[in-house]
Amino acid sequence: MIKNICFVGFLFLSCHMPNATKNIHLQFPPNFDVQGHRGCRGLLPENTIPAFIKAIDLGVTTLEMDVVFTKDLQAIVSHEPFFNHEITTKPNGTFVTEAEEKSLNIYTMNYDEVAKYDVGMKPHPRFIKQEKIKVSKPLLSAVIDSAEAYTKKNNLPAIHYNIETKTKAKTDEIFHPNPEVFVKLLVQVLQEKNILDRVMIQSFDIRTLQYLHQNYPTIQTAYLFEPPSLESLESRLNKLGFMPTIYSPAYELVNEKMIAECHSKNIKVIPWTVNEIVTMEQLISLGVDGLITDYPNLLYKKISQ
Repeated sequence: MIKNICFVGFLFLSCHMPNATKNIHLQFPPNFDVQGHRGCRGLLPENTIPAFIKAIDLGVTTLEMDVVFTKDLQAIVSHEPFFNHEITTKPNGTFVTEAEEKSLNIYTMNYDEVAKYDVGMKPHPRFIKQEKIKVSKPLLSAVIDSAEAYTKKNNLPAIHYNIETKTKAKTDEIFHPNPEVFVKLLVQVLQEKNILDRVMIQSFDIRTLQYLHQNYPTIQTAYLFEPPSLESLESRLNKLGFMPTIYSPAYELVNEKMIAECHSKNIKVIPWTVNEIVTMEQLISLGVDGLITDYPNLLYKKISQ
């Protein structure tokens, strides 16, 4: 209870004082990780540099994001390996339609072509309060450079990164490189930016996690899964073949038993995507190790209610 109070107090102060967490040295649970989903998708266009900077200002400890690759093998931050109709405006000013979105395959485009598409101006049908700005899908390297420069300039704590590999067996070499190439290219960027000690790599595709564990065993891994899910923890771990750093289920699947089983194996539980204050409070009380949310601002709003 004391840890939770300190944690919420930290977020409240960090979001209501100038320069976010600058010069604040309050204690909060070291094992609790506030992750801004795609930056802060509920507030600014997803997976964009402005969204990540806003999330940092709101006090997140980790920036959650997704990575895909272009034809010229540039790592860019994007949830889909194509231009999603919900967020995309074509270079000619028209909106991408659902019928055509998968034909706009990022893996068949060089980055210069990808950069011509806007992903911040089209009104989002599910996030109606999202601020609209003109912005393109950024290079992963540019996201890291921007976040590192911003935290350093403002004397903020070093930010962590949770990066999802967007791969599926049925779309290997169609929408993305195979897992081995994908992971090698991704890790190369992270090594160049010297942030491997602050990175976790997450995936629904256990192939990328297995390759990571075998070839880069010091990198933290997060095992993602979603409903419906009747498979046991033991069964999932047996398929994976090793103990991941983090077990990351859809929040609806979380219960005390799951948390206890994971903690007994020294595995953290960080659910996604938690967007309601009541649910946040319930999960914190159950003992989760972090939360992934589209609305990092809600974590401090509950203080003033």
